Amino acid sequence: MTARRTLLLLLALAIDSSTPFSASAQTATTTTAPATTQSTLLLKENDLLAICGDSITEQKLYSVYIEDYLLMCKPTQSVHAMQFGWGGEKVDGFLHRMSNVLRFPVTVATTLYGMNDGYYGPLTPEHAQAYRDGTKAIVETFKKSGVRVIVVGSPGVVDSKTFRPNNPDEDKVYNKTLSELRDIARDVAKAEGVNFADVHATMAEAMLKAKAKYGEDYPIAGGDGVHPGPNGHIVMAYAFLKAMGCDGDIGTITIDLAGNKADATAGHKVLSAKDGAIEIESTRYPFCFFGDPKTPDATLGMIEFFPFNQDLNRLKLIVNNVASERVKITWGGESKEYAAADLAKGINLAADFAAKNPFQEQFKKVEEAIRAQQNYETPLIKNLLHNWPGYVQLLPEQKDALDKIAQAAIDKAKGLNDASAAGVTPVKHTIKVEKIAPPPPPPPPATTPSPAATAPAPAK
Repeated sequence: MTARRTLLLLLALAIDSSTPFSASAQTATTTTAPATTQSTLLLKENDLLAICGDSITEQKLYSVYIEDYLLMCKPTQSVHAMQFGWGGEKVDGFLHRMSNVLRFPVTVATTLYGMNDGYYGPLTPEHAQAYRDGTKAIVETFKKSGVRVIVVGSPGVVDSKTFRPNNPDEDKVYNKTLSELRDIARDVAKAEGVNFADVHATMAEAMLKAKAKYGEDYPIAGGDGVHPGPNGHIVMAYAFLKAMGCDGDIGTITIDLAGNKADATAGHKVLSAKDGAIEIESTRYPFCFFGDPKTPDATLGMIEFFPFNQDLNRLKLIVNNVASERVKITWGGESKEYAAADLAKGINLAADFAAKNPFQEQFKKVEEAIRAQQNYETPLIKNLLHNWPGYVQLLPEQKDALDKIAQAAIDKAKGLNDASAAGVTPVKHTIKVEKIAPPPPPPPPATTPSPAATAPAPAK
């Protein structure tokens, strides 16, 4: 199809929309912070996060998991996200297309580059310097555009089995390159006073642990050794969320069994408490995991190899005054038994009921809306907005009409983003607490009569 025919089709589009994104980034002071994992939340209400990177970002997996977390786990209110992945890209390529990111009101940005910048071999001084200079220029451009929080992500890993399997040592060579690029990204972030996400080390450690359990054939970086499946992307999301300072406190529910009452922290409301059954309405969800744990297409099988639930996903249940040594907790159709002493200290419902819990159905629905949103963002950025200058140059007499189409397309992106957020509706769920009666004591041992008592009386 010729460019002119494409333009004519674009002119015929009629795209309904809601309130548009503004045309440029908001002016703000860039946060200065050490290039380490953050202990303080960097996100603010109404932030817009731009998730930028190469084809690994364009897979729309870790970017979806980050947006899942921001919308449903709610480290703060009303944070939105967009993904800007572009296959095959290096830092210099992104630097030349940043205007298409910054036409949106971005206040927070993450970058994930390096996989292509090492050219899949030993790192040369020229490639190292190009990566350093490009990363620095990207950070400076974000700063000048008023982006408040910048997280420089390191590249991830290549898989120890599936990356160039006919050359067994190639993975070691390139993971060394990626670790050297990681060090450059860390150093640039520190020098620029922005944040750093060590995706490489986090993935490398999780890969070793996962393969120790599931076998070397279990890929962390995908079948091609470069593009991870959901199991690898959930690790990547963890690294970025930690770097943004998310603390993982989803909420605490406290039950007084003797007093027949309960209370909950913000994001959760106790509707009733009677006879050990506590009905709750929650607007903050625990992060939910899915799939067969033994497959790379599942997130569920990876969570034992890195501390997602401990660091980012704590929905705490405390039960006091049980008057029993052991207790059964039923939540969402699943039941588990606990020592009363452990419940008094608190358990993590999100971790203990990760395989099945009452939030999973609605979590999936919201995630589907997020995927639809991010699937739209890819052609919006790569096709329409990236080629816009050429369209205007080809048909300058149609500039007003073309501008109208561009704004309509941006407005549609905003509408899809709002639809993702609107799907996070309150979830009602019930926690049932039951005392477990102690087992009956064993019967006393049978007494055996002594020989003296059973011997016949002597004859008289």
